[in-house]
Amino acid sequence: MNAQVPNLGELDLLAAAAMWAQYAAARPEAVGLCPVYTVECFGDSPALADALLHEVLHGTKRATSTLAREFLDEGVELPRVGSHWIACDSAGAPRAILRSIELRLGTFADADADFARDEGEDDLSLESWRHEHRKYWRRTEAARSRTWNESDTIVFERFELAWPFPLPELPPQPGRGTPSGRTERRG
Repeated sequence: MNAQVPNLGELDLLAAAAMWAQYAAARPEAVGLCPVYTVECFGDSPALADALLHEVLHGTKRATSTLAREFLDEGVELPRVGSHWIACDSAGAPRAILRSIELRLGTFADADADFARDEGEDDLSLESWRHEHRKYWRRTEAARSRTWNESDTIVFERFELAWPFPLPELPPQPGRGTPSGRTERRG
């Protein structure tokens, strides 16, 4: 989760509101269950924001993990099942609406192979997930003059791609996993 990323374009809140209105008209029951949304991007750089968003739009990323204190830093509540967020690209343009379908709190040691696969990054392994998230959280916490450690509380979130829907079927990329069958958010 990241509402502000250095060198990222300003989030286009008007375009996000227009996307939300289209979604609300098409899926009133989903909006009725949770009528609020946030506007955010993935990662801590423009390149990472776009790379992770690409994985969401092409079906491999259906989960995300965020340090719980990032929500405090942004002044927002933790997401809840059914909550929505509009994911933006590195230019700040809204590209998709995601809906949280599963949330749990834990520590670094609580990530498992299924969750690592559902995050849809790198080679989809738990080993890779641990390596990349260690680097990411050390870097992002250092940027905030803090030190990350493996006992910090993490929000493990699975989400579904709620809009645009449906996307065309794409063949799996060679060497990549296929979607888990669950549809799933940040990280």
